[in-house]
Amino acid sequence: MRATYIYGARDVRVIDVPDPVITRPTDAVVRVVRASICGSDLHPYHSMPTTPDGSSMGHEFLGIVEDIGRDVRTIKKGDLVIAPFAWSDGTCDFCREGLQTSCRHGGFWNAGDVGGGQADAVRVPLADGTLVPVPVGEDSPLLASLLTLSDVYGTGYHAATKANVTPHTTVTVIGDGAVGLMAVLSAKRLGAERIILMGRHTARTDVGRQFGATDVVAERGEEGIARVRDLTAGDGSHVVLEAVGHMPAYDQAVGVVRPGGVISRVGVPQYEKAPVGFGSLFGPNVTLTGGPAPARAYIETLLPDILNGTIEPGKVFDREITLDAVPDGYKAMDDREALKVLVRT
Repeated sequence: MRATYIYGARDVRVIDVPDPVITRPTDAVVRVVRASICGSDLHPYHSMPTTPDGSSMGHEFLGIVEDIGRDVRTIKKGDLVIAPFAWSDGTCDFCREGLQTSCRHGGFWNAGDVGGGQADAVRVPLADGTLVPVPVGEDSPLLASLLTLSDVYGTGYHAATKANVTPHTTVTVIGDGAVGLMAVLSAKRLGAERIILMGRHTARTDVGRQFGATDVVAERGEEGIARVRDLTAGDGSHVVLEAVGHMPAYDQAVGVVRPGGVISRVGVPQYEKAPVGFGSLFGPNVTLTGGPAPARAYIETLLPDILNGTIEPGKVFDREITLDAVPDGYKAMDDREALKVLVRT
């Protein structure tokens, strides 16, 4: 079968690899129907050292169950399933607490003997705890929106829920990528009436307005901070959802958060140290939260609104390609020619 591998910075290839097979009784094999390229995939695309054996790629996918191990009970062959970006048993204490990204027996795609979702098929460990069947077929027009539940929608929702967004909350979202736009949608879903989106790409911020952003701030740095302060009578936002992961975005978050407010980070941090002392977070009683989203925990909550057409998070996909064109998809996202690329296998 075909699978996407990265061999170093900007060296993405689609190669032939052995077909996945059941190796444990709790496994399933899923034929990938839709996958996507994530903004976090661009981190190794920018900086991965040359690696002769390469590494498989892709952690957002949905597909059709082709085979199941003898102990699998909750899915069957032929089901269309959503695969969250972490696999988990669904039974350990962390999973029962809704933190599947810390599952005691789980893991992440593209690690060890588990491949990635930018491929024709994937072996899914712990299939009962990981996969979520949905009542649609592989030709459904809902597939793009359903695919967002594998990561970006759940990640945006995680940011908002960790920050305890309410109708009385003024929210600032930093970043107009797919996760930032999903954070806007999530804040709106939780009732926020004032949502400020910090982004400078008009095509993206226009989608943000459709999702519920009431204000858009294109300025960055101190100028952007001053603009948000102006919009909030000088106080700043109760909640800041940081969906970028770079140090300037964190500094911006600290600059616009209101005393007593919350910064919720879901952009994968590309830095090791950030100010948390008296002058940044401690003095104004600011809470710092966030982390890798347990997307599996949110699927049942978010799924009904997609199935009934209330929302369309799949609008974040603005380019569709075949699996063979995945290297071009990476380049398009890196060049900011595409917001988020959908892969049809």
